[in-house]
Amino acid sequence: MRSFDAIIIGAGQAGPALAARLSAAGQSVAIIERHWVGGTCVNTGCRPTKTLVASAYALHTARRGADYGFTAASVAIDMAAVAARANAVIQDGRRGNEAWLSGLTGVALIRGHARFESADTVAVAGERLTAPKIFLNVGGRAAVPDLPGIDEVPILTNTGMVALDTLPRHLVVIGGSYIGLEFAQMYRRFGAAVTIVERMDRLIAREDEDVSAAVRAILEAEGVAVRTGANCIGFARQGDGIAVRVDCAADASPLLASHVLVAVGRRPNTDDLGLEAAGVAVDPRGYIIVDDHLKSSVPGIWALGDCNGRGAFTHTAYNDFEIVAANLLDGEDRRVNQRLPGYALYIDPPLARVGLTDAQALATGRPLLRATRPMTRVGRAVEKGEPQGFMKIVADAETRRVLGAAILGTSGDEAIHGVLDMMNADQPIERLRWAVPIHPTVSELIPTLLLDLEPWNGAACCA
Repeated sequence: MRSFDAIIIGAGQAGPALAARLSAAGQSVAIIERHWVGGTCVNTGCRPTKTLVASAYALHTARRGADYGFTAASVAIDMAAVAARANAVIQDGRRGNEAWLSGLTGVALIRGHARFESADTVAVAGERLTAPKIFLNVGGRAAVPDLPGIDEVPILTNTGMVALDTLPRHLVVIGGSYIGLEFAQMYRRFGAAVTIVERMDRLIAREDEDVSAAVRAILEAEGVAVRTGANCIGFARQGDGIAVRVDCAADASPLLASHVLVAVGRRPNTDDLGLEAAGVAVDPRGYIIVDDHLKSSVPGIWALGDCNGRGAFTHTAYNDFEIVAANLLDGEDRRVNQRLPGYALYIDPPLARVGLTDAQALATGRPLLRATRPMTRVGRAVEKGEPQGFMKIVADAETRRVLGAAILGTSGDEAIHGVLDMMNADQPIERLRWAVPIHPTVSELIPTLLLDLEPWNGAACCA
C-alpha cells in the first residue's frame, strides 16, 4: 500500500493541471493513466482534428485561387502527409504533457488501469494506492449504437478517423452533429464523396432552425450530400464496400460506402472503474453524479471533465479543474452553475455560440430583444471572400443583458469572445455598444448589431 495526499485517475485536461496545483501546494499526488496522457483533446480530439481542418482549409482555398486573382497549377492531396502532420501535433502534445508531469515535485505518473477497492483505495499495476482525496478525470469515448448489421462491418469513430492516412472513396457519416459535420466537410475538401445520414429532421438539432439550415446549405454547396429523417439505418457488406440502409421502403436503394464514420455521441469511461466498490453514484447513462462543486455522492471523491456530464469540451474540463483547485486551495466558492455555456463547431466558416439559443430564450418568458446581421454585411468577411453565415444576439429587454449570441461566419470562434466576456462581467448591452472596436474585423460589427436590437416574440424578424 502506498499513501498519497491525492489520487487523480485520468490525465486529460483537468487531471495534470490539478496535479500541478496540488504539487505546488506541497501535496503528494499519484496521477494514473491507462492510455494516452493528454486525453481526448490532445490525442483524438481538438488538436488533431483542428490540424486536419487547417489542411482542408488550405486545400479548399488553393482550389478557389481564381476568386482571389491567381491560378494554382495543380492541387493534389497527399493523405499520408496530411495524416503525418496531424500525428506530429499529437505526439508533440502528448510528449509535452508527459514531460511536464514527470518534472513535478511529489507527483508520480503511474501507468495502468485503476479500479476502486473502497472509497479511499484503488488498485493499479499490481499495487494498492490510498488517499483521502480522489479525483476522477477519465473522459469519454465514442458511443456506438446498436444498429442492424453494425457488428458485421468495419466502422470508424473519431479515433480511427484522425489516424486515417488514405482517402475514402465514399465516406458515409452516421450522425449530423458536431463531430460528424467537421469530418464530413474536411473529407469532402480532401476529395472524398461524403454523405451525412441523420435521424432527426435537421442537422445539429440542438441549434436554432436558422443555424441548422445555414450549416446545411454551406455543406451542400461544397458537395456534401445530406440525408435527414433517416429512421431506418442499417449495414451490410457489399463487395469490398459497405451498404448503408437509410430508408426502409422496399424500393429504396442503400448507400454504398467505402468507409463509415459513426458519430452519434459520446459515453463516459466509467463502466470499468469499480465505482460500486466506492459507492459512487452514476446516472442512467453512466455519468458520475456531482454537485455544483463537482463532488460526487461519496465524500472525498470528485469527478472532473467529460465523465461528470456537466460539460463536453476541453474548456469545460479545464474549468472543472479551476473550480476544484480554487475551492480546495484558495478558499473560494466556485460552482459549475456559474459557468456560461459556450462552444464552437469547427466547420468552415465556424459556428460559435454563447449563452441561450433563441428557443431557450423564448422559453424563459422574458421580454426579448433580437437582432441578426448577414456576414455579407461584414466587411472583413467580404474582403476575405468568405461571406457565408450570419451573426445574431438575443437580449433581455428589461435587464438589458445579453442572453445569448451566435456567429456563423469567418473568425466567429474568436469574435464571440467579446460577447462572452461581457456576459461574464454581467454588463448591460450599452457597455458594449460604446466600445470602439478595431477595423476591419468581424468583432467590430457586434456593437453595430446591438443598435439593430428590436422587440421580439418569436416571429420572423431581423433579416
